[in-house]
Amino acid sequence: LLLGRVADLYGRKRVFLSGIAWLCVFSIGCGFAQDDITLDILRGFSGIGPAAMVPAALGILAHSFPPGKQRSFAFAAFSAGAPLGGVVGWVIAAPLVQFTKPTWRTPFYLMAGLCVLVFLLGYLSIDRDPPLAELQLGHDRTIDWVGACLITVGLVLLTFSLAQGEVAEHGWRTPYIIALLVISPFFIAAFMGWEWYYEHRMNRSPLLRIGLWTRGHGTFAVVQAIAFFEMSCFFAWIFWTTLFYQELNGKTPVLVMVRFLPMTVTGIILNVIIGLFIAHIPLVYLVTIGTGLTAVSALLFAIIDESAPYWAYNFPAAILSVFGADFIFASGAIFVAKVALPSEQSVAGGLFQTLIQLGSAFGIAITTIVHDAGVKNDDLNTAPHHAQLQGYRDGFWAAFAFATFAMVLGIVFLRHVGVVGDKPPEVVEDQELTEKQEPQGATDVEHGVPSAGATAVDLQPAERA
Repeated sequence: LLLGRVADLYGRKRVFLSGIAWLCVFSIGCGFAQDDITLDILRGFSGIGPAAMVPAALGILAHSFPPGKQRSFAFAAFSAGAPLGGVVGWVIAAPLVQFTKPTWRTPFYLMAGLCVLVFLLGYLSIDRDPPLAELQLGHDRTIDWVGACLITVGLVLLTFSLAQGEVAEHGWRTPYIIALLVISPFFIAAFMGWEWYYEHRMNRSPLLRIGLWTRGHGTFAVVQAIAFFEMSCFFAWIFWTTLFYQELNGKTPVLVMVRFLPMTVTGIILNVIIGLFIAHIPLVYLVTIGTGLTAVSALLFAIIDESAPYWAYNFPAAILSVFGADFIFASGAIFVAKVALPSEQSVAGGLFQTLIQLGSAFGIAITTIVHDAGVKNDDLNTAPHHAQLQGYRDGFWAAFAFATFAMVLGIVFLRHVGVVGDKPPEVVEDQELTEKQEPQGATDVEHGVPSAGATAVDLQPAERA
C-alpha cells in the first residue's frame, strides 16, 4: 500500500526499478547468510522489493494500455508470470540445490543475476516517468506516514502471529501469540479510522481511500475477498502438496519439481485463453469456474489414495489447481484497474496484492492448525504414517473450504457485473470530458470525492444503457 502510493506520486518506473535493485542486493545477502536467523531477516527485508515492483507494474500496465484487448493481453501476460516464473524457477533451482556445492545458496545468486537482467530490460523498455514537478501537479504531495505505520505494524503482527502460532513454545496458548492476535486488529481498525479522518477532516490524500471499497457498487470489496480466500486455498495447496511429496513420500526436490510441471503448462494456456476471451466472458463465470476447479484440486488430495498411480489424483489436481489463481489474478487485476482512478492505479494494485499475500499467510496458518489437530500426536515427526496422512487430508479439506467459500461469494455477488475486459467508449469519453470541463470534479477526485463522470465504474449493461 505504501509503495503503491509512492509509485503513483513519484513515478512508477522509478519505484519498479528501485524494487528490483533492492531485491537484487538482499538476494546476494541471503546467499552469504551464515545462520538461519540472518537468512530470515534478510528474506524479510528482501520482500520490500517485490512489494514495490508489483503495484508499480500494475500501474504501468494500466497506464500504458487502454481498456480493451491490449490491456487484457497485457494483464494476462503479467499474470502468467506467477505460474510460469514460479515453476521455471523450481525447475532450475531444484537441481541446483540438489547437485551444486553451495546447495540452497545457489538459487539466491541466480535470483540476483535475474534481477540485474530485469532491471536492464525495464530501464530500456518502460516509458520514462514524467518529471516530478509535472507528475505531482495538482496532487497532494504528502505521504500518509501515520497510516503507513499503522497498517504496517498491524499486518506484520497479524501475519507473524498466524505464522508462529503453531510453532511457539505453547502453541496458540503462548502469551505473546495471544497478545499479538488481540493487538493487531486494533492497529488495522485504527488505520481505517485514520484514513477516513485524514481524507474527510484534514482534506488530504490518504494512503487508501475508504471509498475505494465501494467502487462498482461494492464489487471491488467482493473481488478482494474472493482473491483472499482463493489464494488461501491455492498457497495452502502448494505448501501441503510439497510437504506431502517430500516429507510423507520422501521424494527428492527434482522429483517434486517434475510433479508440479503440469501447473506451468496449464497456467500458460489459461492466460492465453484469458487474453483472448476475457472481453466476452462475464466475470462471474471466470470466478466460479476458477475457484470451483481449485477446490476440486484440494478435494483430490483430501481423498487421495496413496497406492493409486500419479495420474489418478496428483496429475489432475496439479492441472486444476492453477485455474483459480490464474483466473482470479488476471480478471481481478483488470477489474481493479477498471474501477480505480488514474491517480490511484498503483495503490489499488497494491491493495489487491496485499490481500493475496494475506490470504496465503492465512491459508497456510489455518490449514496448519487443522493438520496438527488431525495428527493428534505431540511429536508430529514421530507420528505413525497413517496419522500423518490424516493430518494432510484434514489440511486439504480446510483448503477446499476456502476455495468453495470464494466460489459462493462469486456466485452470489458477481452475477450482474458482466465482462471486465473492455470499457465502453462512451464511458471513457465521459470521464475525459468531466476531467477537462469540471476542474472542481478533478480536485474532488484527488480528495476522494469523485464526480460521476470521473469514477466511470458502472459495470452493469442495463444501467449503462
